[in-house]
Amino acid sequence: MGGALSVTLVSLAYPSMLGVTKVSSSPDLVIAQTQWGPLTEGDRDFVVKVRSAGLWEYPVGQLALKKGTSKAVVTAGKHLIDGHAALDTTCRKIAPMLNISIPNQPSPQQQGFINTLTADSGKQFDKDFANILRVTHGTIFNSIAKIRSTTRNTLVRALADQANDTVLDHITVMEQTGLVDFDQVLFQETTPPKLPSSDLTPPPPSGGQPEVVLTPPPNSTTQPPVLPGESGANGTGGQAASNSPAVG
Repeated sequence: MGGALSVTLVSLAYPSMLGVTKVSSSPDLVIAQTQWGPLTEGDRDFVVKVRSAGLWEYPVGQLALKKGTSKAVVTAGKHLIDGHAALDTTCRKIAPMLNISIPNQPSPQQQGFINTLTADSGKQFDKDFANILRVTHGTIFNSIAKIRSTTRNTLVRALADQANDTVLDHITVMEQTGLVDFDQVLFQETTPPKLPSSDLTPPPPSGGQPEVVLTPPPNSTTQPPVLPGESGANGTGGQAASNSPAVG
């Protein structure tokens, strides 16, 4: 595998539980009672984690549309954009309902993934793209299953259902590029490095700044789920003005 990929994957993916300002030490601790069920630290951090993932994977999907040298890589990029736009709609909807503060920027480590892929070109981009995204999705997949099986909050459960389907789809399209080095990927998934929380935690949103929105593509095939108590075909409700993060 390329040198850039080896360096990037050393600082991989997600802590066990991610908060806006700290890594949670008590994921089972109930921090609020809501009309949708109790909210734990783990539930809150899962919402933040899904939002943070979209803030780097969405622009990386845009990079794939511009820089991918194979149809399979471009297709994978489209799936990233489509899936994370829908997840973002759900995150932005349920966060205020549960009084959760969500970030507007990815973590420093996630920004490093964007920087690496921005600097890549040609076949090296394709290879790094497929393997970085396969590692990060494979890592978060287990966290989704844990939240889905343990949460007592119906809004978090709906997000976990949606995230499970989306991440499995993204794992599949990365593998369909034919570029995934499974030996390296599985090693990275099973031996994650120990990194400081400052590298893994996205900065808190700044007061007065508009909320970043990951805009669905015009030909989107993914719709957010209808949440408990909602009516309508897709449960999207009102959509804020677009402010997609810039690539690069």
